Amino acid sequence: MPPDSNNKPETREGGIGEHLTSRDSWLRLLFMVLFVALWSITRLVVFAVIILQILFLLFSGKRNERLAGFGASLAIYSYELVAYLTFASEEQPFPFNDWPDGSAPAEQTDAE
Repeated sequence: MPPDSNNKPETREGGIGEHLTSRDSWLRLLFMVLFVALWSITRLVVFAVIILQILFLLFSGKRNERLAGFGASLAIYSYELVAYLTFASEEQPFPFNDWPDGSAPAEQTDAE
């Protein structure tokens, strides 16, 4: 029996042509390019925070609390960026959502 030419292989949720022409797919790609650029900038800012915290520690003997809070929010933001870029999350990070609140963790004491 010759194969039936009307039988097409089944695909999940539309064919590849539908995905290639989908506005949502191309919009997601555009946002991903933007977020990769923001992630690159974020890594530079993290490096600057590290250097500044080291300088504060060397010259004052303690960390800068405001800078530590900013570092904590920057760490959360970096996580949100990577989660979106790796498709672990569909929620777009800042600037399309609020900047994460990164309360600085309490400074540990040596009195344990």
